Amino acid sequence: MSKRTFFQGAVVLAAAGIVIKILGAVFRIPLANMIGSQGMAYYQAAYPVYVFFMMLATAGIPVAISRMVSERLAENKILHAHKVYKVSIILLLIIGVTSSSICFFGASHIVRWINIPGAYYAMRAIAPALLFVSLMAAFRGYFQGMQNMKPTAVSQIIEQFFRVGIGLFLAWYFIKTSSEYAAAGAAFGATIGGIAGLLTVVIIYFKRSRNRREASAIGYIGDDLEPGIAILSKIFVIAVPITIGAAIMPIMNFIDVAIIMKRLEAAGFVLSRAEDLYGQLSGFAGPLINFPQVLTQAVAMSLVPAVAMAAKQKDNEFLHRNVSLGLRTAMMAGFPCAVGLLVLAKPIMMVLYPFQRESAVEAAPILMIMAIGVIFLSNVQTLTGILQGVGKQLVPVKNLAIGALFKIIITWWLAGVYVINVKGAAIGTVIAYITAALLNLLAVKKYTGTRFSYNLTYFKPLISSSVMGIGSCLSYKAFYLLTSSNGLSLLLAIIISVFIYTAMLFVTGAVEKEEIRMMPKGDKILRIINIFYKKG
Repeated sequence: MSKRTFFQGAVVLAAAGIVIKILGAVFRIPLANMIGSQGMAYYQAAYPVYVFFMMLATAGIPVAISRMVSERLAENKILHAHKVYKVSIILLLIIGVTSSSICFFGASHIVRWINIPGAYYAMRAIAPALLFVSLMAAFRGYFQGMQNMKPTAVSQIIEQFFRVGIGLFLAWYFIKTSSEYAAAGAAFGATIGGIAGLLTVVIIYFKRSRNRREASAIGYIGDDLEPGIAILSKIFVIAVPITIGAAIMPIMNFIDVAIIMKRLEAAGFVLSRAEDLYGQLSGFAGPLINFPQVLTQAVAMSLVPAVAMAAKQKDNEFLHRNVSLGLRTAMMAGFPCAVGLLVLAKPIMMVLYPFQRESAVEAAPILMIMAIGVIFLSNVQTLTGILQGVGKQLVPVKNLAIGALFKIIITWWLAGVYVINVKGAAIGTVIAYITAALLNLLAVKKYTGTRFSYNLTYFKPLISSSVMGIGSCLSYKAFYLLTSSNGLSLLLAIIISVFIYTAMLFVTGAVEKEEIRMMPKGDKILRIINIFYKKG
């Protein structure tokens, strides 16, 4: 298998992630308008249960498949790599059938337990999706192990497209009957999306099966294939810690609810005001931090097989190159996102929540604090991918757990201070990410031996982002004076920010020519840049 850096795969996954986020927004807004608050309550009651079971199948196992496939391909053991896929698809079939059956046949018990009986049909409608999403995870992990991210990206987009389209159509169709059926229709969109996504990766797989068979004849020398139970054991060794790590922050966020509400009341806030403040944190500011993660998650996912292959081949030069470039790429994405959210927090909030203007303005300082955490969260996700690639998947779990402990302590302390209130919880989250990022960085240096250029990795993206931030702020104010439109001024300021940041990356030398060449259509981009440089 030829050596490839993670970069092109990261670009493909990032582009798909942005499309998926946009489609998700397209789904949520009209759905809420169609089925109302009661229908959304039924839908939202079923969806977290679905997400929980989906996490069990998709958080750790695809990463394990990706790494194990990549390691075997590094030794040209193609049939061995395919054996990993065959074992994993049986495992995920069992997980999918089990979780789907629990949600479908146990729907009445689940909705009684959460005390929302109207969610019964939504729970049953979304249950089959767990089977198809689980099976899809096996195919995606296999392709990712071959450092081919396109099947994952294409299947994700198609899955989301059908989920949104069918979900909205069925919600509209059944709203004439009842909000319960409308919520079920929206939930069934996830099932149709899962079927469409699975069919996509299956078609891609069989289209490539001829090439795989031909390669197998060359790549398999005659070694005995690993027993299925040995492969299964290795999958669990890799996947279980990753799944636990993925669950740490959601669990901490769940604990946050009890801590924050208790401490706000202790600080002197009445219950209704405490609920309002918590809503600003969790409902207004919190979701916006998820969007930049699309970029860094793409980098982390692409790094795992590239790093695993380099480590297996003991090619330290290639390993260090991927590790260093991976962290730099994450920082070049994380810094501008953080600075943009920081300097434009108030106009962003007012655009997104025009009918809740007072709460939106009040939530802006919370977003400004959480924006700082984007930088360190980008570090955490990328360094976690590297550690998973070199077989140290337990290390980032421990580091994130230590960070989460700091979060609980700081949130308890600061949320009880009247003037700080929920901003204390935001500060606690940032401290958690800082702690985990620093510990992960030390671990990566220890286990890979990579020496980072802090100037190239952190300082130059910071300078470029700072200049962009000044330009963003000034251009927003200038356009607002001219147009008196918050939305238009914000849009124009963002467009200008993109140009400023891109220009500054080249001015500071944060991006090297060889890295541009690795991008899709990189040679063409480089020729255009060279024309401008010659003119200058």
